[in-house]
Amino acid sequence: MSYLIQHWSFDPFVIIVAITIAANELGLYRLRQHSVLARSMRRRRNSLIFYAGLASLLVAICSPIDYWSSRYFFVHMIEHVIIVFLAPVLVVVGAPWIPLMFALPVKTRRKVGRFFYLSKKARGLRAVGRFIRSPWVAIISFNAAMLVWHVPALFDLSERNQVVHVWAMHTSFFVTGVLFWLQIIESYPMKPLRGPLWQAGSILISNVIMTVLAMSMSMLTTTSWYSAYAHVPGVTLSPFADQQIGAAILWVCGDFWAFPALVFVIRRAIAQEGSFSNVIDRLTGRTTTPTLESFRPQRVATSAPTDLLEGTSEP
Repeated sequence: MSYLIQHWSFDPFVIIVAITIAANELGLYRLRQHSVLARSMRRRRNSLIFYAGLASLLVAICSPIDYWSSRYFFVHMIEHVIIVFLAPVLVVVGAPWIPLMFALPVKTRRKVGRFFYLSKKARGLRAVGRFIRSPWVAIISFNAAMLVWHVPALFDLSERNQVVHVWAMHTSFFVTGVLFWLQIIESYPMKPLRGPLWQAGSILISNVIMTVLAMSMSMLTTTSWYSAYAHVPGVTLSPFADQQIGAAILWVCGDFWAFPALVFVIRRAIAQEGSFSNVIDRLTGRTTTPTLESFRPQRVATSAPTDLLEGTSEP
């Protein structure tokens, strides 16, 4: 129990989370004044999922996980999995964008909306926004963040400098995770910009990259990569064994998120295409087989509709 009770810490991110929750609640209150009960209940459910995402971030940053991650590499991998996969998924599913926007006063909200969406001065900002929301930027930045921060020199730098660790490494993990999952999961009012087949491909590519990274740290090397874990006082686990366990966690957790995500997008593709065979045809570039109805001649009506005869048609 001491591993769970001791070594909690306070991080300034707690203040950001508190302000975000307060703003979201204010937005929900204002929306509730003009919404039906069913819609308000749906927003409340989404807000709880969003808060769970924020809570998972706090657990990763302020709980003993963060303390032990500086002593054990495998705990550091658990922290990364929470920040890269769990927290972004919950935030995207929670879809807090409209409530957070309604936290602003009406006049301010309208001015901000007109500026960003209509003003010529904000044309550059709109271009930046479209670039950031681009599907290819999302998938490349998501995988690049994971790969770059596991380069030994940068990883050791983050362990020596907490500003780099929290505000550079963790922030890039979370932001790119949100951008990636926005391409997979609908988060009102934002929708994925590509179809299920592209989404399935991006999930597979990301999973392969995570698997190769895990194999590189465990099966394709015989030494510990990170000097930060070479001489930690009180740690009897060898640095290389620690690294192998961490790689296994990354490998297993990579498959753990990829499989449900693939099932999700494949079911969406089947719903759109009508059957799994049509999905395969679309994937391979073949056209779907024409139905018998398409070969039957179209009948031409020879008499007036009944409603016209009865004089009951709408004008």
